[in-house]
Amino acid sequence: MKAAVMRGIRDVRIEDIPVPPVLDEEALVRIRSVGVCGSDIHYYTHGKIGRYVVQPPFLLGHECAGEVVEVGAAVRNVKPGDLVAVEPGVPCRRCRFCREGRYNLCPDVVFLATPPVDGAFAEYIAHTADFLFPLDGVSLHEGAMCEPLSTGMQAVRRSGLRMGDTVFIAGVGPIGLCALQAFLAGGAAAVYVSDLDADRCRRAVALGATQAFDASDSELAAKLRDLTHGRGPDIVVETAGSEKATAQSVQIVRAGGIVVLIGLSPAAIIPIDTIAIIDKEIDIRGVFRYANTYPAALSMIRRGTVDVKSMITAEYPLDRAKQALDDVAARKPGVIKAMVVNG
Repeated sequence: MKAAVMRGIRDVRIEDIPVPPVLDEEALVRIRSVGVCGSDIHYYTHGKIGRYVVQPPFLLGHECAGEVVEVGAAVRNVKPGDLVAVEPGVPCRRCRFCREGRYNLCPDVVFLATPPVDGAFAEYIAHTADFLFPLDGVSLHEGAMCEPLSTGMQAVRRSGLRMGDTVFIAGVGPIGLCALQAFLAGGAAAVYVSDLDADRCRRAVALGATQAFDASDSELAAKLRDLTHGRGPDIVVETAGSEKATAQSVQIVRAGGIVVLIGLSPAAIIPIDTIAIIDKEIDIRGVFRYANTYPAALSMIRRGTVDVKSMITAEYPLDRAKQALDDVAARKPGVIKAMVVNG
C-alpha cells in the first residue's frame, strides 16, 4: 500500500509499505479522511513532543475515518462496507485508569501517530474494532473531525462548566473552534475568544462566539473584566500553546475560577504568577486527549448541534501529505483544518 512516511524533520515521502495484518479483534480500515493535527505539526517540525520522540520511519495522522474492508474472527460491532470514525487510542482496559473510565490516562495506551505507534497517513490501518464507530449518515470528513471535537468536549468536562458560566478561549484554531462549540452546547452563557488571525476570529463569531479579540490587544484582560461585571470569565481555556496566553490566563480568570490548558507549547516550563493562583484560589486543569466521547460527538454532528464541516478548508490527496503539513505549519492564510484524502 501507499503511505506518507516521515524520514526526518520536514521530510515526508510517499513509499510502498506492507498492508498490516488483521488480528482477531481488529478490522482493516481503508482510510479515506485524515485531519492534520497540531501534534502532527510538532512531530513534523520538531521531531518530538515531550517524552515522545520520532524514530523514523514513522507515519503521522490520527484524526481519521474510513471504510471497513475486513474484520477479524472476534469482531461483531462492524462489518465490511461500514463507514467508521476511528478513535485513535486503544487502552489496555485493565489498569486502574481504564476501570475508572479515564482511559485517556492509561499508561499502556496505543495511540495512532504517537511514537513509536504509526499513524493513518496510509491507505489502510488495522485497528481494534471496539474503537470504530459507524458513521450512520455522518460524512467521512465529519467522522474524522470527531477527534478534535472530542478534545473540545473533554475540555468542557474538565472545566466543570455550569449552565450560565462565561468562558474565554485563547486561540481559535481547530481545537479552539471545537471547544467553542462544545462549551456553547454545554450551556455557557457567553464564550469570548481571541486569536492573532482575524479570519479565525471571524469564523469563531460565525460559529457562535459572543465576541472575538485580537490576541495582541494589551487591554484584553481589562476588556474581559468589563464584559463580566468586573469579575473576569468563570473559565479560561488555552488552546494555542502560547506561552504568553498561558501566563496571562491566571490574570484573566475570575477569583475562584478555572483555567483549562489544552495547547502544547514548545516550552515545557512556562513562568506563571503563582501568587495570583493562590490569592485568587484558581484551579488549573490539564486536558490530555479524551475518553468516552465518540458516540456523543457523532450524535452532536448528526443533529447539527455542532458544525465541524465548515472548519475543513483544504483537501490534499495522500501523495501531497507533505504539502498539507507544510501549509498547516506555515499557517497558510485560509487554512483552518486541512484534510488528507484517499480515494
